[in-house]
Amino acid sequence: MRWMIPFLTCLPLPALAHPHVFIDTGLEFIVDSSGQLTHVRVTWAYDDFYSLLVLEDLRLDQDGDGQLSEAEEQYLSGFDAQWVEGYNGDLVLFADGQPVALSGPMEPTATTENGRIITTHLRAVTDGSVPAASISAKAYDDSYYTAYEVTRPVIVTGPTECAIERIEPDIDGQLAQMQAFLQTLDADYDLEENDIPLVGENFATEVRVSCPNT
Repeated sequence: MRWMIPFLTCLPLPALAHPHVFIDTGLEFIVDSSGQLTHVRVTWAYDDFYSLLVLEDLRLDQDGDGQLSEAEEQYLSGFDAQWVEGYNGDLVLFADGQPVALSGPMEPTATTENGRIITTHLRAVTDGSVPAASISAKAYDDSYYTAYEVTRPVIVTGPTECAIERIEPDIDGQLAQMQAFLQTLDADYDLEENDIPLVGENFATEVRVSCPNT
């Protein structure tokens, strides 16, 4: 999540074994009449605690009822769409095994559900024609500071029928490996001078979309 400061170098080593922000994720793959993937719409539903911090920091929902006015929604929209150069939006997309380049976030929206902040943004395919015949997507933060779980709807919008498959990670096994690695580190291990293992992908659900008639 590179639109916020993760403060990873300030964390003790055990803190690196678990995420600090939790996001329920949804994906909409938009396919045109010729069977080409044109856009991906991403939904992020933030955990209760992080939502509370953001709302308090921005002085929104002052009555504490978990609902935002239309003006407050407009003010909140895009708060997580101010990305630094090179940030991939914590979304990796492949088509037929080849990486797909996506634009930055467009058309951001924000609202709340039961006190949780729910945002969406649209991303366009930027590297030409991308057939929707075989797509693979993973939402993850390399550092695992933010944990993305694909618990919200994953859909394909377009004129063709497509199948959606989910491949779940071995969370318990990956956590055990991560904890075992951290226990091998010396207490004086310098996080700034040494590479932190990028483990986020190990905890990511893979979403596969196949549109065989494209």
